Amino acid sequence: MGGAMLKVSGLTKSFGSGSNKLHVLKGIEMEIKKGEMVAMMGPSGCGKSTLLNIIGGLLAGDEGSINLNGREYGLKGPSSVVDVRRELVGWIFQDFHLLDNLSAVDNVAMALELSGVNSKEAEEAAIKSLVRVGLGDRMHHIPDQLSGGQQQRVAIARAIAGNRPILLADEPTGNLDIASGKEVMLLFKELCHDEENPISILMVTHDPDLASNADRMLLLMDGKTEASDIRSAWGLDDEGSEEE
Repeated sequence: MGGAMLKVSGLTKSFGSGSNKLHVLKGIEMEIKKGEMVAMMGPSGCGKSTLLNIIGGLLAGDEGSINLNGREYGLKGPSSVVDVRRELVGWIFQDFHLLDNLSAVDNVAMALELSGVNSKEAEEAAIKSLVRVGLGDRMHHIPDQLSGGQQQRVAIARAIAGNRPILLADEPTGNLDIASGKEVMLLFKELCHDEENPISILMVTHDPDLASNADRMLLLMDGKTEASDIRSAWGLDDEGSEEE
């Protein structure tokens, strides 16, 4: 793995004001290396989605900074970080968000065209991305002709098209069966370990089995992140010590 692709320093975020002010992020410190897959876990409402949205340029933090592939941001509103969303960050959700009447290649290409890429270059990049995720023989199929796992692969191809260096994955296997979920995780590993163009992935999940596939795990609790593992994330270490 290379140096740090993403570095978050002292990031804070609150909502509301006065006595109703809710401090969600309280000084986040974290980094992800190039080609590294990091899983983030934590209880519902702990701020995982808020953190992803700030890293993804959809929300401004209150204090702190983010350095993503050399680009500094974190406290500016979404309109000031269009380049972050367009060039640096790809999103994966549990819902695929594909257009039903468009083929796989057109779904991927359209996203590029909306970001300003001309049609020919967008189609070439879409084809390259679909081949990379193993759908070279399905690129002209519409979503209804694809399995759930294949549809998520199209969504992944859309996210990495344009050589975005990091993927933010929010419960990426939430709508998939176990077998398809394992296929997606295997693909994530392949993308991270690609010798020519490794991608970094920050994945939010409630599934300890998925988290165990990551290179490293972070636990977000009480507004801060800390290194963790599956047992401590679920409080199993305390149970074990009590038994001993």
